[in-house]
Amino acid sequence: MSGIKYTRVLLKLSGEALSDESRQGITPSSLGPLFDDILKIHKMGVQLGLVIGGGNIIRGTFATEHGIDRVSADYMGMLATVINALAVQNILESRGLATRVMTAIRMEELAESYIRRRAIRHLEKGRIVIFAGGTGNPYFSTDTAAVLRAIETESQIILKATKVDGIYSADPEIEKKAKFIPRLTYLEVIQREIRVMDTTAVTLCMDNKLPILVFNMGKKNALSRIIAGETIGTIVEAKS
Repeated sequence: MSGIKYTRVLLKLSGEALSDESRQGITPSSLGPLFDDILKIHKMGVQLGLVIGGGNIIRGTFATEHGIDRVSADYMGMLATVINALAVQNILESRGLATRVMTAIRMEELAESYIRRRAIRHLEKGRIVIFAGGTGNPYFSTDTAAVLRAIETESQIILKATKVDGIYSADPEIEKKAKFIPRLTYLEVIQREIRVMDTTAVTLCMDNKLPILVFNMGKKNALSRIIAGETIGTIVEAKS
């Protein structure tokens, strides 16, 4: 495909991206521009996988602070990602896109169980695959699940959608003088404890040479511009 840098990508969304300013619940309209962009790159022939967090419904760390054991809290978080996946599936299908939800935990009445070869086949057929249920195991974040699915499906890059333009020297919503950083290595992210993804996810990317691109999902046509090869946001790779 001419004019396209990436033909298969995995997009990671936080659960909070689905909510309003309260960061709770599901407000689909908040993602309208991003869904428009997904439709655009789909028409370009790009194969897209999606992983969505569950923080808008429940966070494992919050649950543990209120007396729920870690394993149960993590499974509750996995179920939250399934709720979000089903919501996004319906929104995308309302726009005429073919989708499949695949879960790491078996729940046949709602979605397909995750099988790597089947997932790749769905992508090849032009279906957007939404991976839910995390890795299926406690103690692993949805960031790690996203990286794992990207590697398994041979995606060329993982796109981390945020509400800021990329990675900064400090939180730009708190520190007004924070400096934008256009490029970083995996080791720099780990050593400087930059919380773009958890350490396990970044290390997995480093071991498999999978680049991470952190971008502002609110920017118009951000996804399609990235797919075309334009430099938007912060790229994390082996060399800065």
